[in-house]
Amino acid sequence: MLDLKTMKSALEQLEEERKIPKEKIIEAIEQAMAAAYKKDYGKKGQIVRAKFDIETGQTDFYQVKIVVDESLVRIEEAKEGEEEEEYSVITEGDERPRFNSEHHILLEDAKKMKKGVELNDEMIFPLEQKDDYGRIAAQTAKQVIIQRIREAERTSIMDEYGTKEGEIVSGVVQKIERGNIYIDFSRATGVLPAEEQIPGEFFRRGQRIRAYLYSVEESPRGINLRMSRTHPKFLEKLFAIEAPEVTSGVVEIKSIAREAGSRSKMAVHSNDEHIDPVGSCVGQKGTRVNTVTSELGNEKIDIIPWSADPKEYVANSISPAKVLSIDINEAEHKAIIEVAEDQLSLAIGKGGQNVRLAAKLTGWRIDIKGKGGAEVASTDGEKVEVAEEVEEAIEKTEE
Repeated sequence: MLDLKTMKSALEQLEEERKIPKEKIIEAIEQAMAAAYKKDYGKKGQIVRAKFDIETGQTDFYQVKIVVDESLVRIEEAKEGEEEEEYSVITEGDERPRFNSEHHILLEDAKKMKKGVELNDEMIFPLEQKDDYGRIAAQTAKQVIIQRIREAERTSIMDEYGTKEGEIVSGVVQKIERGNIYIDFSRATGVLPAEEQIPGEFFRRGQRIRAYLYSVEESPRGINLRMSRTHPKFLEKLFAIEAPEVTSGVVEIKSIAREAGSRSKMAVHSNDEHIDPVGSCVGQKGTRVNTVTSELGNEKIDIIPWSADPKEYVANSISPAKVLSIDINEAEHKAIIEVAEDQLSLAIGKGGQNVRLAAKLTGWRIDIKGKGGAEVASTDGEKVEVAEEVEEAIEKTEE
């Protein structure tokens, strides 16, 4: 005997916990029952559908026939040894399927039963009630229901997390395996690959973690949530959380250059001349930038004003170093910057990091020279060449 109260409770639980609508589950049950009915009692080519009433527990079965005429099917007698159901046989040069009375109904016959019927319409005919499904049919029904529930849950998860792609999400560390961190999001699991983790960070099982959701993919094994804490967008979204001016769009983050866990540069611009873009991101007494820095393992963040003028923008990007002069070579997309001797270490940075990030931030190749005019550092893509004596001086300064 079907326990409707238990079934209703189970459907409500699935809807609440897995966010799967009851209608989807009932649809799965109907498909499963139709498959079971056809398995035991149906004929080849027959279309069987079921209608399940959750209030009464009754299931009604129907046969569906498609309205056709000679333009859609071949009407011919079955050959000796051939069954009528083999309507899918195709003769050379004729792609129309063979008429099958279990699958088709002729338009002239359909019109006798229903007014206004047209080609390709469906005609529905009640089938005899059958309750004694066989073991194989019952197993088929069970498999269909499980499959449909999984599909519905997958769709529900895609709907939920698909809208969160490109945002910061928070979950609990489920396990750590081969350097990859698996994060539990209750209804889904995200993975934070080793290469997307900030160097030097350490997480434990059960610890809450925030990361940037950069990809939501559907695969045969389920929904894959790809996370990152090194992505430049993670930095941008953190500032959006801390600074209302960024969230509202008054302050724009134009560009970010990041070496995760070590140092980042961020160029900002205000669409309101009364609002200071750098001050908005730094916050009163540095509260906003310090909150972001703490989240990123004390990563140093340089916030500079963006400018449409390449000279001004590139000069700002070398911050905290002060620029004496700057020449722009548009043809080579290169900037030559002159700084005082005592500013060389700041302009170049340890291992050339400051000038490398400045070049990445602005998109310009940057050469740095001292006041005497000798070139001491040059960038080319990710590479930075620094004069040996200057590099040694920087190393001593860092020590």
